[in-house]
Amino acid sequence: MNQPNIFIGLLHYPVYNKNMEIISTSVTNLDIHDIARTACTYNVRKYYIIHPLETQRVLVQDVLNYWQNGYGARYNQDRKTAFERVALISSLEDTIEQIRRETGEKPITVTTDARVYPNTVSYGQMREQMLDGRPYLILFGTGWGIEKETMQKTDYILEPIYGPWDYNHLSVRSAVAIILDRLLGENWWNKGGTTNY
Repeated sequence: MNQPNIFIGLLHYPVYNKNMEIISTSVTNLDIHDIARTACTYNVRKYYIIHPLETQRVLVQDVLNYWQNGYGARYNQDRKTAFERVALISSLEDTIEQIRRETGEKPITVTTDARVYPNTVSYGQMREQMLDGRPYLILFGTGWGIEKETMQKTDYILEPIYGPWDYNHLSVRSAVAIILDRLLGENWWNKGGTTNY
């Protein structure tokens, strides 16, 4: 069976604020650390932090330098291993081009959202499809989600994550962990035995 060829990107622009205005969000330090660790756990090839503003990229680069090459890299080898998969980049277009240069083909783009779109697909369908060996870029939005026009340009949109009631506003760190487990995690539901609820 093929190993999925997965990249992920955390998009800070163009995204919505709570008033549905298009903005750039600030980078959250926890998103850098926690998503890096999740990406490494699920063997994602690269975690791109995508931000157009130089001031934000300078802050992120300081954090990356500390854990990739500085004292943090010597102090905590596990964290260094996770941070080796993190890259800082200025735009979605540059991310797609970098993956194309690295793999030899343009990645299939997959976005995530709390809303349903016409090209929304199930996790089961995407999990199976990703075994085809092609590169996939899974995009996660910050703020109140990725801008609609950007969403509609992607190849697929994953169905929302639903809890047992109507509250639906996970942190992006939690959403990344849940989605990567659904797409790349252990096939626990097919291992036999009974499940008690």
